[in-house]
Amino acid sequence: MASPIEDDVFERLRQKPDPAEEQKREQEFNDRLHAQYQKSQSRLFEIIDDNTTRPTTISEIRVLHASHTRRDFLERIFNPLLSANRDGPYTLAEALADVSNATNKLQRFDIFKNPISIYLDKPDPADPSTSPTDIAIYISAQERGAYTIKTGTEVGHSEGNAFVNAQLRNLFGGAESLNAHASLGTRTRSAYSVGFDTPINSNPDLRFQLNGIASSTLKSWASHEEVVKGGDTKLRWLTPGGHQHEVGYSGIWRQVTGLASNASPTVRNDAGDSFKSSISHTWTKDERDYPLLPNRGYLLKTVSELAGFGPLKGDVAFGKLQAETQAALPLGSGITFTAGLRGGLLYPLALGSSSNPAPLSSRINDRFQLGGPTDVRGFRIGGLGPRDGPDAVGGDVFAAGGASLLFPIPRLGAETPLRVQAFINGGRLLALKGKGKDGSDSTLGSMQRTLGALKDGLPSCAAGLGLVYAHPVARFEVAFSLPLVQRRGEAGRKGVAFGVGIEFL
Repeated sequence: MASPIEDDVFERLRQKPDPAEEQKREQEFNDRLHAQYQKSQSRLFEIIDDNTTRPTTISEIRVLHASHTRRDFLERIFNPLLSANRDGPYTLAEALADVSNATNKLQRFDIFKNPISIYLDKPDPADPSTSPTDIAIYISAQERGAYTIKTGTEVGHSEGNAFVNAQLRNLFGGAESLNAHASLGTRTRSAYSVGFDTPINSNPDLRFQLNGIASSTLKSWASHEEVVKGGDTKLRWLTPGGHQHEVGYSGIWRQVTGLASNASPTVRNDAGDSFKSSISHTWTKDERDYPLLPNRGYLLKTVSELAGFGPLKGDVAFGKLQAETQAALPLGSGITFTAGLRGGLLYPLALGSSSNPAPLSSRINDRFQLGGPTDVRGFRIGGLGPRDGPDAVGGDVFAAGGASLLFPIPRLGAETPLRVQAFINGGRLLALKGKGKDGSDSTLGSMQRTLGALKDGLPSCAAGLGLVYAHPVARFEVAFSLPLVQRRGEAGRKGVAFGVGIEFL
């Protein structure tokens, strides 16, 4: 027969636990655990702080769990930290700082899971080869999966598509990657690409890329379809001052095909095949806190391209320069003011053959287009600039600018990536001018006259109001726009437009 105490225990077990009481006990447990963690962290900081100037030698560094990463790849990162490979001694603070920097470097290869943990230990004092100042470093780096496959759909920029992306990581044990992409859509009928990327000398800030592309894009604003096939190589590096550089060579075969029945003479004249052989350089200085929805900071960027000049060959020749700047300024209460400027010019050159010294006219494949939800809102894609009948044929010189005020939504707060946006933007796109008043038809004179014409009259511009959402992958905008200044023939767009991209004016 059970005792009264046992009966009381069984009765309590039969009773359903009180959720509030359970939550209270869980909170008390978490508070005790947090207090214990804070105490241990505080004690650790005190020990390190008391020994920051203590002479230290790093006798050993081991990277744990990196079974698919080459030994020589890791040695180039960590061997310089070993005291045997250094001229002078360490203090403990210097040793910890150097190990932390090397670990951050390892993290930037994107082949290890976050976080990478660092452990310090004293070697066995019975080992005659050790000294009292020796410490051993153990780095726990769990490797990410060997591959990733993503599928999805995208809607925006006046088109919709379905895509699949595949990535193979750490291909040969040195942080190499192979990326493949395929998509089918309403405007970009098909797009396929494959790219190989590898760091040089175990340096995440110095990388080499080799890419191949093939695509077919319907350009309804110019009554044709463009088919592109080719490849490029790129060398990218980041300087200690935060300047990103990229130099590359590309060889691209282009075809203007699938002309509409009402295609203009300009489009028909550029129909058929062309081959572009070019070298390029891109310089970027990005100090924005969050590029897709900046609250503070600035962006400076230039892109230079030289095609068909000298030994580059091909059948198009030009020099092309684009520049972009953006600044963001916090005004308080989560409100941000942003402003940006873009500009570019295309300078015709002669092919690298003495038999054809005259500069070649630019082709529709290479000229700038302006207008659309990611640059000058309130106008259709290609809605600004020269036209031939129904077609936007592009221009050789452009300038565009815009300013926005971004407000947090009251009940959601400034912490969310959703904003109300009020904006005004505008720009001009011009074709290269013909002969001057003195009869001169030199390319330099034409370019000077075209640049001067940019300031003639007000730019085409629009204003509007909308919503902005900064997803980690891309920025989404829904905006109502109203064209304020529109030149004859330009295609404005009054009403709601949807845009998706990573670069907005």
